[in-house]
Amino acid sequence: MELPTKENAIASNREAWNDSARHHKDSPEWQVHWNAVAHADFSCLDDTLTGVLTEVGVDGKDVVQLGCNNGRESLSLFALGARLVVGVDQSVAFLEQARELASRSPHAPTFIEADIHHLPGELHERFDVALITIGVLGWMPDIGEFFRHVAKALKPGGALVVYETHPFLEMFDPEAADPYGLASSYFRREPFVQNEPIVYEGKVEQQAAPSYWFAHTLGDIFSAAIAVGLQISHFKEYPHSNREELYDRYQQQAAQLPMCFTCVAVKR
Repeated sequence: MELPTKENAIASNREAWNDSARHHKDSPEWQVHWNAVAHADFSCLDDTLTGVLTEVGVDGKDVVQLGCNNGRESLSLFALGARLVVGVDQSVAFLEQARELASRSPHAPTFIEADIHHLPGELHERFDVALITIGVLGWMPDIGEFFRHVAKALKPGGALVVYETHPFLEMFDPEAADPYGLASSYFRREPFVQNEPIVYEGKVEQQAAPSYWFAHTLGDIFSAAIAVGLQISHFKEYPHSNREELYDRYQQQAAQLPMCFTCVAVKR
């Protein structure tokens, strides 16, 4: 397979996500959030992420979410006491949804269109906390460069909080004839490619721009963070899934896989 350049992968992923937005807005989850965000204490964050953010401390802080999608998680940060929240995403279509949800909320986050590699200068060294949640790292072709730009957004002493799917899961295909057989190498370097719309559940049988998903090992992630001056202060793995329901089948096994992780890295 001929691999795309980093720039082409980012551009194609942007196009794929812009196309994807309409499918997500058709889901029952959209209406649930549309009704719920009107409440000041709205939060869609699970207990795991809420616990880590509470320990790090969000109350009274300035927070940026990198890869904010439709803004539901950015809006949830106000329930933890965030003073100011900025959500960044490269998908115009999802940012439109984020602003729609925010219009229903008593809070006033700011949403900015940018890919992480081209953060506006006014966001540099501005935030006490940066948040990355499920799925963001896999869309990044160069994890080292990604973390370099993440670090730029943090004030000295600021903390990056990551809540991500565990890279071990990329070795399995829940839709394969044998979903427990190893389908891919942990050290895979070529991206997974999808030519249908990106949806969280099921499939949409339509043609879409190719989307490129890059698997990064834990070693890749930690090394990239350390190389840009981020000091790992917390790392924990969990047996529950925080991704598509298809992966729920790997939970509660006698030989249990690590399914997701949290990590906190502080800018020195």
